[in-house]
Amino acid sequence: MIAAPGPVELDSFDRRMLAVLASDGRITVTDLAARVGLSKTPCQVRLRRLVDSGVIVRFRAVIDATKLGLDHVAFAEVKLSDTREAALAEFNAAVRDVPEVEECHMIAGGFDYLLKVRTADVRRYRFVLGERISALPHVASTSTFVAMETVKDGGASA
Repeated sequence: MIAAPGPVELDSFDRRMLAVLASDGRITVTDLAARVGLSKTPCQVRLRRLVDSGVIVRFRAVIDATKLGLDHVAFAEVKLSDTREAALAEFNAAVRDVPEVEECHMIAGGFDYLLKVRTADVRRYRFVLGERISALPHVASTSTFVAMETVKDGGASA
């Protein structure tokens, strides 16, 4: 089934299911049903509908990057020299191949993209910025902001 474009109508059971799944994606359907006040079969039907409609995109492990030695988080503003559609598409495709870039957002404002970059330390970040990000297609300039502490990190909630 192909997900329909646009917002999907959700009721209070759907929203509770999403909240539980956002904090524990490995919960069993039986436990999920109990937590939201449904029996197992209606919970399974709703879960399948949330997946099929595209509300739930995928299930994945949330990894503690600090346990992997990736403690340095920086945000890089990127300004492009060309913002025509072909240039944007080139940049978008290339930035997806930089493993240190955790997130990339096109921005309306004084710069074109905001990247969240995670590395082991500032030395590694300097390399990634200089050799990978600055070498991406159409990059004219960058500006970096280093995160001192992450106060909240997570996805959308229903």
